[in-house]
Amino acid sequence: MKNVVLSVLLVLLSGWLLAQTPDPAVAASTQTEVADTIPEKQGAMEKAVGKMPGEELKQIFSFSKIFWAIVFFAVGYFVIRFLSRSIETWSEKNAERRIRWKAILPVFKIVSWMIVSYIIIRGIFQPPVESLIALGASVGVAVGFASQDVLKNVFGGFVILIDRPFKVGDKIEVGQVYGEVLDMSLRSTRIHTPDDSVVTLPNGDLLNQPISNANSGESNCQVVAEIYLPITIDTNLVRQIAIEAAQTSRFVYLAKPIVVLFFNDIKHNKLCYKMRLKAYVMDIRYEFQFKSEMTETVLRELLTAGLIDPKISI
Repeated sequence: MKNVVLSVLLVLLSGWLLAQTPDPAVAASTQTEVADTIPEKQGAMEKAVGKMPGEELKQIFSFSKIFWAIVFFAVGYFVIRFLSRSIETWSEKNAERRIRWKAILPVFKIVSWMIVSYIIIRGIFQPPVESLIALGASVGVAVGFASQDVLKNVFGGFVILIDRPFKVGDKIEVGQVYGEVLDMSLRSTRIHTPDDSVVTLPNGDLLNQPISNANSGESNCQVVAEIYLPITIDTNLVRQIAIEAAQTSRFVYLAKPIVVLFFNDIKHNKLCYKMRLKAYVMDIRYEFQFKSEMTETVLRELLTAGLIDPKISI
């Protein structure tokens, strides 16, 4: 930088001397000196400019800065991981608390990593704004061409976080996949299915499919038990037995109504009733236990009352 300033001052000083010197011989001599000096200074200036990016990079990415960046990244990673696991463990003690706090976890993780990244870039490395913008544009173009699918999934993750069609802890159905949302990141969503497997769905694919949410952020959800019955059965008595079976279950959520519906259906080439018992479970994680208990209780009471014959299959 000093060489650049000296070159500019030398040029200005030479021009001033030329203007103040009326003698042609002196003027010619001065012009010759200036002509000889300018290329030398220009060469020195070009060398200095050529060295500046390398010097800046050495200053920005010095060993000490890289060391402290790694240290801060590691500390940030363990702090975020510790806080996330602490929130998960604490929220598991209560169903409503679990739904509420787990829904906040994805946003907490993203915001935390954004803060860590900002501190590392602007607080430790401290690159010039112009260089940061140029580097960001170059990296953005390169990444955009190299990983379009990843960017589509990241964009889908932002849309899901803003639109909130579901949250962590919700029971959702996407295509052929049904289960509880375990985790959400910018790239993908993990779902725990009833057969105890974990399915990972890219967020970009979630945007293009209809999503069915069973509980929408609540701890309870509706459970439907279906039972096929003879067409000659007394539906009023069956309805009473079904409602009592749901009401006496340890998993029932009584703040919402219990409904029993009957539909005509054909099973094994026979006309029959399809009874649908709808009730709400107090915790979505007991959905299938509740469904199984209601089905067992209804069938047991129907057999005890002699309303169905176990020897006749439907």
